[in-house]
Amino acid sequence: MSEILKAIILGLVEGLTEFAPVSSTGHMIIVDDMWLKTKDFLGSSSANTFKIVIQLGSILAVVVVMWKRLLSLIGLYHIEGQTKHHRFNLLHVIVGIIPAGVLGVLVEDYIDAHLFSIKTVIIGLFIGSIFMMIADRFAWKKPRVMSLDDLTYKQAFQVGLVQCLSLWPGFSRSGATISGGVLLGLDYRVAADFTFIMAVPIMAGASGLSLIKHWNEINPADMGFYAVGFISAFIFALLSIKFFLKLIDRVKLVPFAIYRIVVAIILAIIVFL
Repeated sequence: MSEILKAIILGLVEGLTEFAPVSSTGHMIIVDDMWLKTKDFLGSSSANTFKIVIQLGSILAVVVVMWKRLLSLIGLYHIEGQTKHHRFNLLHVIVGIIPAGVLGVLVEDYIDAHLFSIKTVIIGLFIGSIFMMIADRFAWKKPRVMSLDDLTYKQAFQVGLVQCLSLWPGFSRSGATISGGVLLGLDYRVAADFTFIMAVPIMAGASGLSLIKHWNEINPADMGFYAVGFISAFIFALLSIKFFLKLIDRVKLVPFAIYRIVVAIILAIIVFL
């Protein structure tokens, strides 16, 4: 298989799974380690960095879809009907990303060295599925937060704490934060919106740090591979975000949890038997 096609496939996997609660990192590890094996021609460090860097394509898709809300955070756009009272602002995002941001910096080396494997992904997929089912079971029948503008700083921080679970590959950032959000009284769509907005700075930061740290290990000849993966991830993320935001209020989290469990069982059979 050509290297360009492999980049497109990994971009597709990243774009389609980044914002659904199924774990994009887990799926990329599965597809790459079991099939594409980019480490054979990129090297281990560069291949892991690629998996993080193409998330920038997904981030750009969020910016395109949610540009009005993002600009409103810095006062460059006024959303109709939004008042100063309970107004969702940049501080909500900062409070939400601090826990995972700080912990991520502290444990990044350990995660890179020990947790990027199919076995750890199986664990993350399964435990994350249980958490999502619990969230669906005990979600508020009448959510207290029906709009981002009703979100408190305390709730934003609590969702941020739950987001720390997603540092384990396979757990899923959106799975963790949406589940945590609905348990705290957020509407499913509000929890998803907050998840996507928080993803912009935290994913951009993670990708930027990884690029700086591993820049000398990246072969300039591989930049085309990175670019193709980025473009592929952007296109497929753009499609999946719009679809998921329409879907989440209707199907909730259980269907995604069931899918994750099925994937975890199949992988466990392949790996352990």
